Amino acid sequence: MKIFRLAWRLCFLVSYTTYIVWEIWLCGLIHGTDLRAAMRVRRRWARHLLHSVGIRMELIGQPPDFPALIVANHRSYLDPILMLCDLDALPVAKAELAGWPVLGKGAALAGILYLQRNNSGSRADTLRQIEAKIEAGFPVILFPEGTTSGLAGTLPFKKGAFQMAAKSGLPIVPVALCFADERDFWVGTEGFFFHVTRRFQQKTISVRLCYGPAFRHPETEVLLAEVQTWINAQLDKYPPAPWVHHN
Repeated sequence: MKIFRLAWRLCFLVSYTTYIVWEIWLCGLIHGTDLRAAMRVRRRWARHLLHSVGIRMELIGQPPDFPALIVANHRSYLDPILMLCDLDALPVAKAELAGWPVLGKGAALAGILYLQRNNSGSRADTLRQIEAKIEAGFPVILFPEGTTSGLAGTLPFKKGAFQMAAKSGLPIVPVALCFADERDFWVGTEGFFFHVTRRFQQKTISVRLCYGPAFRHPETEVLLAEVQTWINAQLDKYPPAPWVHHN
């Protein structure tokens, strides 16, 4: 049963994602580039895809309906897709994603900001793009830990985006991604395909998305501390359930 479930979900992921990418591309070809229209199609993709592969979400709080920097802890490859169910936003992702088959092309068509993590010039350019997109009316999703973590709380946050928000007076909305099972954390050296294969065999994957209030502050350190403290409080409130392996 698990093998059948895995095979069906992988086939659906590839075929449905391919269909959506073609839909966005054809709409752009016929009607011209319309990022907001592409984001609406992407929201439909995220909702149908997550439900079909067994993701069950509980939403706590209100997703922002205004342009803001949306800051979240980072647990898995699913993290940005979880938020795209309810947000027409531009995620910031590592540049390597651009080379992924189908998904990389779809992300470029539907809105994404690519970051080369080891390039200081790329980081500065990405921060400028984030500020410009928010000022143009688009929310931007950022994972300031810089990588996934299986810790009870968060890794230290990188300061760049907080410095930008503090200087420009932009709002930051924190989001805590609280998975019910720590086995859903994509950490360590496990490859993407092996992680997906292992977890998609399970009937459901449960996660809470906790949206917080908008934070503003002219001092970087204060703004960062307020946002990180709020996220850590939610992670402490909704920890993953203990898991024991039985032979």
